[in-house]
Amino acid sequence: MKDEQPPAVEIDQSGKESAYELLTPAEKRETPKEVREARTMRGHILFFFAVILAGALAWRLRNVLEIVYVSALFAVVLMPIVQEIQRVKVRKWSPPRPLAIILLVVVVMASLVLFFMLCLPPVLRDIHTFVEELPVKVPELVGRIHRLPMSDKLGLDSLAAKSQNMAASAAGYVFSSVPMWLAHIFDVVTAFILCLYFMLEGEYAYDYFLSFFEPEARERLNKTLIKAEHRMSKWLLGQGSLMLILGTTSTIVFSLLHVRYAILLGVLMGLFNIIPVAGGIITILLAGGVAALDSWSKMAGVFLFYAIYVQVENAYLIPRIMKTSVNLMGLAVLIALLVGTALGGVAGALVAVPTAALLAVLMDEYMVQKA
Repeated sequence: MKDEQPPAVEIDQSGKESAYELLTPAEKRETPKEVREARTMRGHILFFFAVILAGALAWRLRNVLEIVYVSALFAVVLMPIVQEIQRVKVRKWSPPRPLAIILLVVVVMASLVLFFMLCLPPVLRDIHTFVEELPVKVPELVGRIHRLPMSDKLGLDSLAAKSQNMAASAAGYVFSSVPMWLAHIFDVVTAFILCLYFMLEGEYAYDYFLSFFEPEARERLNKTLIKAEHRMSKWLLGQGSLMLILGTTSTIVFSLLHVRYAILLGVLMGLFNIIPVAGGIITILLAGGVAALDSWSKMAGVFLFYAIYVQVENAYLIPRIMKTSVNLMGLAVLIALLVGTALGGVAGALVAVPTAALLAVLMDEYMVQKA
């Protein structure tokens, strides 16, 4: 009895196979080279168009993806705080994760409310006094200017008219920009809610993401991402230390100089330090302007303090705190800040350094050729 032969595979001149899907795996391995190459080519073409489509969709949804990424990143760096709260034990009971997250949110909100209750009333009182005295002080100021020599050549009347036009234009700009600010506030609220959900359910999403990889590749990627998470958490600790140092020293110096709203300005100096470069510049200009309301010497003292602090921070604090936290070269940090600011503005600058740390860990694991 003759052995049965497997059915032959008919191949036309264009390279298309017939009845290929009906073959067994062993028979498929025996198919001609042209068939396998044709199938591989079609797979590459489909993958190319899938990447193009995914890129176009990502570009269209870039604002949404930015909010999701920022929320996920902050959830990653905040999770160590939540885990520390969970380790607190009252006898044999320890708070579950939802309760730990609620406690963290309550502490942050209570701190903000206490801060505004203590610091905002003096500012609001001075603004109210300034608005009430403005109609009286403006004519006095104009009268003093009129008594100056050659004051008639300064064009005070036209200057006053231009000032009114500028004030009207500024008011119109503020009014027209209200929808934009409301959109930004909505984005912040959305990012906050997403951050809470990532802290609650992030592990399930993480496990689902890892399930797309083979077991060996999955284990390697898991170890790499855990290493990156530890490095980003250290970045948060280092950044928090720098913010605390700047806020404390600013409050002390402003109080010694008797600058108005010393506590408010000191806290803002510390908080805005999380925004690289721009945060410090904005707050020191604000503090210098407030100090100038009293005297030029106070303003000079404020600027002198910040100039000295920047030198100490760059030469001593950052190399010892941030270098050990993210283990990145200064050039890499600077490039990350430039790219992050160009792509996402303030939000991009906030996540630039931890993102650079994440990419550094991935590149070190998968791209760097180790001896």
